[in-house]
Amino acid sequence: MKWQATFVLISCCTLVVIAGAQSSTQDQGQRQETHAHGFWIDPFTGLMWAGRDNGRDVSWKKAMKYCRDLRLAGYSDWRLANMAELQGDYDSTANAPGLACTGRKLGDFTFHVKGNLFLTGNQWSSNYRMDDRGRPIGYAYYFDFNSGKPDDDQGGYSYGKRALCVRGSRK
Repeated sequence: MKWQATFVLISCCTLVVIAGAQSSTQDQGQRQETHAHGFWIDPFTGLMWAGRDNGRDVSWKKAMKYCRDLRLAGYSDWRLANMAELQGDYDSTANAPGLACTGRKLGDFTFHVKGNLFLTGNQWSSNYRMDDRGRPIGYAYYFDFNSGKPDDDQGGYSYGKRALCVRGSRK
């Protein structure tokens, strides 16, 4: 009986080590694939994400235009991701390399985003804040892939806001 318990314990530990090694290998392969192709397809949602954001400060309207005008991987139907899609791409255990401003300097930064997407700031969503009558009030929502939280800001305000484009169904 004692040898059976030891065997089970050793088997479980071996499986954990193998799973961890496979996960690390999968992450490395995913990173290489995303950067080589310039996009990533989420296996759970089927959404195709641009491999990186636009890389500079942009207002909400310019973010919308950037994605509408994007031509990548032979497709022209790119759009700015909505808040639900951005939140669905957040993973607190993911550590994707990117760049961000800390003070006045641009430096290496880690974002918690699936697919090893290369980000350089907070990401505008296509969602606009509405008043109690359903009319836009000049604020748009953005998502912070560092904290995992959404927020809103004036649509014309661009500091630290970027455009991350996606294509596919709008569930």
